[in-house]
Formats: sequence, C-alpha cells, structure tokens
Amino acid sequence: MPPVTTQYLDSLSAFGAALDFPSLPLAIREQSAWIVADTLAAIVAGSAEPEVRALTERLRAGAPGRAVLPGQGCSSAPLTAALINGTAGTFLEMDEGNRFSRGHPAVHVLPAALALAEARESNAERFMSAIVVGYEVGSRLGAAAQLRGSMHPHGTWGTIGAAAACARLAGLAPDAFRETLNISASLTTATSKRTMLEGGLIRNTYSGLSNHNGLLALTLAECGFSGERDGPGSLLGAVVSERFDREAVIQGLGEHWHLMQNYFKLHSCCRYNHGTLDAIDQIAEREALPAAEEIEAILVQSYRLAAELDDPRPRNTLAAKFSVPFAVATRIVQGHSRLPAFTWDAIRDPRALALAERVRIIEDPSMSARLPAERPARVEIRTRGGQTLIGEVGVNRGDDASPYSRDELRTKFIDLCTRVWPLDHAEQVLSATLGLAHGTTPLSVWLELLAAPPHDGARA
Repeated sequence: MPPVTTQYLDSLSAFGAALDFPSLPLAIREQSAWIVADTLAAIVAGSAEPEVRALTERLRAGAPGRAVLPGQGCSSAPLTAALINGTAGTFLEMDEGNRFSRGHPAVHVLPAALALAEARESNAERFMSAIVVGYEVGSRLGAAAQLRGSMHPHGTWGTIGAAAACARLAGLAPDAFRETLNISASLTTATSKRTMLEGGLIRNTYSGLSNHNGLLALTLAECGFSGERDGPGSLLGAVVSERFDREAVIQGLGEHWHLMQNYFKLHSCCRYNHGTLDAIDQIAEREALPAAEEIEAILVQSYRLAAELDDPRPRNTLAAKFSVPFAVATRIVQGHSRLPAFTWDAIRDPRALALAERVRIIEDPSMSARLPAERPARVEIRTRGGQTLIGEVGVNRGDDASPYSRDELRTKFIDLCTRVWPLDHAEQVLSATLGLAHGTTPLSVWLELLAAPPHDGARA
C-alpha cells in the first residue's frame, strides 16, 4: 500500500501560521467579528445556568488565574477558563454553526483563544487571526470527514480547530504549528450522540474539553512533546470517521472561507429542528396558527438527522432542544421558539406536552439527499375542524443563502447578554466586539468589558 500523503497538513499549517487578520477583506473581518459576538453572547447567557455556576465554583477553587469568565465576573487559570467557557457556550443551543462541517466551529475555538490571549497579553490583531485560523481549520476538517453515526460532532475535530487557533496566537512557525495539530488529534474525546437525544448534560462539556485540550496541545508542543506523523488523518481517517478526504481539506484554502458560509441561530434549539420551525413560521406569516387544543395531528417530513429527534417527552431542557415534537408543540403554545420556549416551565406545560404527543416526524429520503446544501422540512397541521395547513422550506433561515439581518443578530446578542448584564453594558460589549473587525478596540479594553460582574437578579 502506498504511503498516505500529508501534503494537506503542510498546506494547512503554512496557511495557519501566515494568516494576518488586518490583511483580510473587510467582509471577512466583519463576519469574523459577528461570529465572535454571537459566540460570546452564547457563553455569557449560558454562564447563568446553575450547572455552569456550580462547575465554576468547584474548578476555580483549585485553579486561580486571570483568564476571564464572561458573565460571571471572575477569572481562572487559562485551561480551566477554556473548559468552563466552552461548556457554557453550548448550554442554550444558541451558538453558531456550519452546515458543511455539520458542527459548531466557533464555540470550539473562541474560549481557547480567549484564555491564551489574556495569558500572553496578546493584541486584537493576533487574537482575531487566531479565531479565523481556528474556524477554518476545524470546519474544513469536519467537512472533509464523515463522523460515525453514533458520534456527536462536538469534541472531535473542534479540538484540532482550537489547537490551530492557539498555535496561530502563539506565533508558531509552520513546522511547530503542524506538530501542535498532530498532538491535538490525540486529545479528542469519544463523544456519543445519545447524550443529546437523552438530555445528558455531559454533552455540554464536549466543546469545553475541545477548548481545554486544544490549549493543552499547544502547551505540550512547546514543552517538546510530539504526535503522530498525520494525527488528523489518523483520527478522522481510521478512528472516529467513516471517510476522510485529505484533498478536500485544502480545496480553495485562503480563497473560499467557511466562516462566510456559517449559520446563526434564532431558534433556541438544535439546528436539525430549524427547518421544521421555519416551516411553521412560514405558515404563521400567511395565517394565524390554530390553538394547541384545536390541532388533531401534525406530520413533519424532514431529513434523516432531524427524524432522529423524535422524543415527544423530553426529560430536561437539553433533551427538549433535541426534540422535533416538543419544538413544534412549544412553538405553537408559546408563540415563538426563543429561549423562554425551552425553559423548565415550558417543558412542563401540559398543553405543550399533550400536543407533542400528536406530532409525528418521519424521514423523507429525497430530503436527506439534499444535505448539506439544504436542510429541508415539510409540516402539515391538521385541525379538528378539518383544516389542513402546510409549510415547506429548503434553506434554513440564518444560512448564508437566507441570512438573518444584522439587526436580528443585534437583538439576539442583547437578549442573551441581558440575562446577565445591564442593557447599557451589553450594548457597549457589542460595539467593542464589532470594533475588533476594524482595529478600533484594543484587546485589553475588550477583556476588561468581559470581566464585568453579573447584575443583581441575573436570570438563570
């Protein structure tokens, strides 16, 4: 058997080591800042969850340091901060993602880069360069692989993305950059998709572990540790993945940007629900939705990954975010699908639970074949009075093909951050974050804003 080429890894490392944020086109810089803002908002809002607060209290006790924990008004050692912030960012299912990598690149990158930037007193240009590099490396590896069906995408290729971000922030040369990637590939986790379907909160730590281990990979590389000759190829080509196309990783590298093809989320639940919820929103734009009590049955047809989310009685708020029947029911009962539609009160609402039992989701193979360019869904609502309401979508809102407006993203940022911070501070943080795209916000100023304590009565 001929030896496997690792030229792709050389190209990826040279790209990562050389990328210079100020030299990128304005559109890429501005999109990067919005991705940072959106991911930061998910971390800040997630920090209010009681499990995150309890984890912070336990871990900080043995890991003092000055790496900021946004939304909590405290700090910790860099590795610990990367773990906590990465965990907080996925708690509410509001973090951005990428349909081509079939995962969430930014939340696997930002916490590690943030912790390292503060520890090494970096500047905004190098920090933002690290964000772009980590996003592109992680997302491209994810897109070139086909993870095993039982795997959860969090905590896998995102670890290598986090390591790439740290390597760029540390200013490593291509050879050292490559070694850091090789080391990080051996620090990924054996994730399970069942955790999200069953509401196992351990799932929220997967992205935290990616950030922790990506930063750890840099530390190990700087201490002289080494990895495999082709760590990413070994991991994604033989261990956790059904296939891995090395050439696809670097196709269009530096010309076609994954971060320009990301998606943002306004529905507070798994992306696989979004086509269904968009279809319901489409119906609601035409006519008033019937009351839950008036609905006899709802049939949802969608792609395979969405059809797996079929539990009508989720055991907790995480499981609720991975249930199409409940997402449909709470959207109709609550009148929206934002954060309040997936709280403990919402998932105990007897009207939503009763309606969820009357929602059926099935796979349409022709819809599965349209992935990843589209994530389609068709919803058919049948009322007890004999009326049938139908909505059908292909591209989901929030994708680059059907993007949310900047005003919608701004509103989302404020809604999430005011769980923890006063309105005026949330607005100040957003303005400063977007200023990172133009070099108008010193990183030290931004970090000081992130360190603000939560206001009295912060909503958990």
